[in-house]
Formats: sequence, structure tokens, C-alpha cells
Amino acid sequence: MPTSRENNKLIAKNTLFLYARMLIMMAISLYTSRVILNTLGVVDYGINNVVGGVVAMFGFLNGAMSTSIQRYITFELGRGDMVALKRIFTTSIQISTIIGILIVILSETIGLWFFYNKMVMPAERMDAAFWVLQLSIISTFVAIMSYPYNADIIAHEKMDVFAYISLLEAVLKLLVVYLLVILDFDKLILLSFMWLCVQLLIRFIYNSYCTHHFEESKLIRVFDRKLIKEMFSFAGWNLWGNLAGVLFSQGLNMLLNMFFGPVVNAARAVAVQVEGAIMQFSSNFQTALNPQITKTYAQNDLQSMHKLIYRSSKYSFMLLLLLSLPVMIEATAILKLWLKIVPEWTEIFFRIIICTSIIDAVARPLMVAAAATGDVKVYQSVVGGILLSILPLSYVVLKLGGNPASVFIVHLIVCIIAFIVRLYIIRPMIHLSISDYMRRVVLRCLIIAACSVVVPMALYKLLDDSFLSVCTVCLVSVLSVAVCSFFIGLSINERCFILSKVETIIHKRLD
Repeated sequence: MPTSRENNKLIAKNTLFLYARMLIMMAISLYTSRVILNTLGVVDYGINNVVGGVVAMFGFLNGAMSTSIQRYITFELGRGDMVALKRIFTTSIQISTIIGILIVILSETIGLWFFYNKMVMPAERMDAAFWVLQLSIISTFVAIMSYPYNADIIAHEKMDVFAYISLLEAVLKLLVVYLLVILDFDKLILLSFMWLCVQLLIRFIYNSYCTHHFEESKLIRVFDRKLIKEMFSFAGWNLWGNLAGVLFSQGLNMLLNMFFGPVVNAARAVAVQVEGAIMQFSSNFQTALNPQITKTYAQNDLQSMHKLIYRSSKYSFMLLLLLSLPVMIEATAILKLWLKIVPEWTEIFFRIIICTSIIDAVARPLMVAAAATGDVKVYQSVVGGILLSILPLSYVVLKLGGNPASVFIVHLIVCIIAFIVRLYIIRPMIHLSISDYMRRVVLRCLIIAACSVVVPMALYKLLDDSFLSVCTVCLVSVLSVAVCSFFIGLSINERCFILSKVETIIHKRLD
């Protein structure tokens, strides 16, 4: 069994691989978003975002099973039972096939009905939007069939491989954008077709790597009804949480389309793109840490599990604040610099969305811990029920005359309530001390945020709107968060560890 020191080294190594991957992918993603927006135009960009969302609305089915597959593979790896692992992987492929076919059926029936009867878009773009929908359905099916292989790589903590394949995917998407600009064809349809080609190639690579390196990924003749029922039962309670996730993302996107049209969808798409780039910093760190949370539970080492949860929540907050604070303060200037066209409402959408995402990122280790126990009935039914209220509440607010930003404010308030409820549900499941969590995570994060924002906001108010002023505010924001995180966010032991590592590196350089 690996020691705590070995696990920490593995986490650090995997985190470095994921961050290298993320930095390149973020640069490519931000560049391609700009080119796609300017090539398609605001209306087609909004159509591409909202039509793809029709298929994504049914993604809660796959999301629920994905959580189940990830948990079962990681858990059996923690126990070291290869026979059970082989049965789980083959069963995961069978379940993914069932889910994929079900989503195709729902998309071609309910999805098509919603597309023709509820969505708002220019009549002359309906044919192009239809083909975007069909290609999105196929792409979704391919992605679903890839998930067991992705989960296997992550469960084995082969983050270098995961990073290399993801980087290849990012480079291929860069090629897609280049072809989108030079080829003379309907840009909206062409983009969706080329996205599908990328999905097919990446799915083949994941399949090939796992088959050659992981014994359990070689499919066996088995149809374990009991295991299928058990995994579906686990996923059934996750269904609520994933349904809520889809409804407050794609559902709100549909609401915005119904009330305000595709231009507002374009604003949301841009805001989500920037938010997604920033969120990669915490998701990469958590991707490296999550298997360890599950494995420590499988080994009944709850004390180590609690420490991993505290670190994951706290470090995720500090990383996200480090990146998001300068962008939130200087959102208008940065968006104008990044994009030639900045859709109306983009700035306010981004500011609210990033606050919500930070709360979700801090709470995510609690979700992983709940999944590790295998007993998610109460957790998912209660938390999912709270999150499901976002869509009807947003609809009521819009009906009463709310502006487009009001739906994101509703989302933010409900997520704060859900975060508090999560703590009280998870406490007895893993014997977590709420007072310790509040003291070591929540209180420190609030103090860091309050202290970090003072100097950058003062400069923002005092300085003019020049490029030099924007750079100054951003630099001071980063330094402010870094200093506050070091002295307030880290414990004495953590500060001593970092200083010793820095000292070692300096001595090596001098020698």
C-alpha cells in the first residue's frame, strides 16, 4: 500500500501534468473562442451554443452514470480486486451504450419538438441549426462511449497520458478553427461536423491506450444483472444532482433564448468560456486529488480523507481567487482586449457566474466524499432537490420582468444554500467535523477574499482607463491574493513546507 508521502508525490506530479495541459488548452480555447465568435457572428455563435444545449439537456443521464463508473473503478483499484475491476469495466461499457442510445432517442423526439416549437432563432438559419443539432447528437453519443476509458485513466492516476491526449484534442480544435476560416461552406454546419471528427479520433485514441495498458479494459463475456442494477441504483440518486446541474446550465440557457433570443445566448457563451478557462485551475488540482479521497475511504483512513477534503476545498478557492479577482475587477477592459465583439450583458454574467463557480469548486470535494461512501440517497435527493428549484424560480423571476442577469443571481443564492446543506448531510457519512471545516476552510477563505480585494479595488477607482492602469490593477490583484493566501490561508506547517522547498530550489540553482 502506498505511503502518505508517496501519495503526496503522486498528487504533486499529476497536478503538474494537468496544469501544463491546462495552460496550453486555456490559451488555445480563448483564442479559438475569439476566432469562432468573429467568424460566425454573434447570432450564429449564440445558435451554436443554445442548439448544442438541447442535447446537453439530456446529459444528466450520462452525468449520473459517469459518476457511478468513476466511483466503482476507483474504489476497486483502491481495494486491488482485479476480477471485480474487469467485471465493472465491461459493465460500464454496456451501461454507457444503453445511456447513449437513450439520449439519442430523447434528442430525436423531445429535443426536436423543443427545437421547432420553443426555441427562438432567425428563420433563415433554421436549416443550419437543424444540422448542428444532428451532429451534436452524434458527438454526444461518441463522448458517452469514451467515458469508461477516461475514467480508467483517471482512476489509475495516469494524468500525464490524460494530459497528452487532451492536448492533442486542443491542437486538433485549433486546426478546426483554421479550416473554419479558410473553407467556403456554411460555417455553422462546418464547425459542428469538424467537432464530430475530433471526437471520433480522440475516442479511438482513448480506447487504444487503455486496451494496451490496463488489463481490465479488455472486454470480457459478462452480463452481470446484479452489478448493473447496483450501479444504476447508485446513479439513480446521482440523477437528481446531475439533472439539477443540467437544468441550471442548459435549462437557464434555454430560458434566456425563449425570453431574449440568441444574442443573449452569445453573451452567456462568452462568459461561460472565460469562467471555464479559470475553473480549469481548480478542476485540474481536484482531478489529481479526487482518486485519493475515494481510495482513502476504501482503506478506511478517514483522518487522511478529511485532510484531503480540507486541502482540496481551500486550495481550490485560493487558486480560483488568484485568477478570477483581476478578471472580475477589469472584466470590461479584458473582454474588449480579447474580443473584437463583446455581446451585451457579458461582463455582469461573468462576474456572477464566477462567484457561483467558486462556491461549487469549494463544495466539490464534499460531493466526491459522498460518492466514495456509495450511500448517496439522502445527499443527492436533498441537494439535488434544492438545486432543481433554480429553473422554476428563474422562470418566475423572468415572468415578473427580471432582466437576463436575474437568473444568475437566483443561481448564486440557491448554490449558497445548497453548500450549507451539503455540510450537514456529509457530516455523519464520513464523521466530518463541521466546526473544523468552517474554521480551516470557510472562515479562512472569507478572510482571504475580504483582505485581497481592498487594495486592487482602491486602485481601480483611483486610476484611469489606460492599458497601463489595467495591467497595474491585475498585477496588484494577483499579488494581493498570493500574499493573503500565504499568510492567512496556509497553516504554519504548510508555510514552512513551501519555504523549505523554495530554499532547496535556490540552493540547487546556486550550486
